[in-house]
Amino acid sequence: MALPMQTVLDELEAESLYILREAFAQFQRPYILFSGGKDSVVVATLAERAFATARCPIPLLHIDTGHNFPETLSFRDTFAAENGFSLTVRTVQATIDAGRAVDETGPTATRNAIQSITLMDAIRELKIDCAIGGARRDEEKARAKERIFSHRDSQGQWDPRRQRPELFHHYNGAYLPGEHFRIFPLSNWTELDIWRYIERERIALPSLYFRQTREVFWRDGVLFAVSPYSQPQPGEAPFTESVRFRTVGDASCTGAVISSASSISEVIEELSLSRVSERAGRGDDRRSESAMEDRKRQGYF
Repeated sequence: MALPMQTVLDELEAESLYILREAFAQFQRPYILFSGGKDSVVVATLAERAFATARCPIPLLHIDTGHNFPETLSFRDTFAAENGFSLTVRTVQATIDAGRAVDETGPTATRNAIQSITLMDAIRELKIDCAIGGARRDEEKARAKERIFSHRDSQGQWDPRRQRPELFHHYNGAYLPGEHFRIFPLSNWTELDIWRYIERERIALPSLYFRQTREVFWRDGVLFAVSPYSQPQPGEAPFTESVRFRTVGDASCTGAVISSASSISEVIEELSLSRVSERAGRGDDRRSESAMEDRKRQGYF
């Protein structure tokens, strides 16, 4: 017999609160990786509730590729200010200027992969031993392999063969100098769970998640919005369409979906009928069958 949805959400929330409290208890310098997207917003909201008797003791960190949607950046700053979070921003452009990374070139160029260098630099600079993120197992096959407490070596690399058992919700956060953990409180949530929780808790989100009329173009089966970071090439005729975004990452590789959903309830109804994965609109995931796993082995979140 299926559990009522409210019971499911209550159980998921309780598990996430427990994970966040375990992370704070086991690590010295935890940070929440915060992009302003729906999953990181839910993680930050849960962190507030996990430590509700005081200001949330876990600060936010955003790795800004420089190619983010302006709506997301505006929301990020407003969210941090209104909810009393300490927000640290590190930029990929600074990494490039320092000679630590090189921009890709060509019509499909993106900074999504090289942001791993900026992230690892920030982890070392801020002495982060625990980076908490909003990744979920239902998103993508490489993320389905992740433990909730996911060990990273001194180079930030992920090795699925070295992950530790997590029996009966016992999490082992022991690490050697220079190593750290990535922690995923939403591992067992689905995209629909996230949206139903957002609806129940009345959580604000960037406007990108809801229907807007935009100039868009098709490229390799992905619907991109025309922007300074994604320009149509010959043969990619732009047109106007009603669209929204299911993810709000780097604009150079994040695709939209045709949609008329302008409210949370309409998004939930739309997703209930969808048979297309959430990351199907991410151009960077289409570069190879193992694109996400390859990036994670290099330090990607």
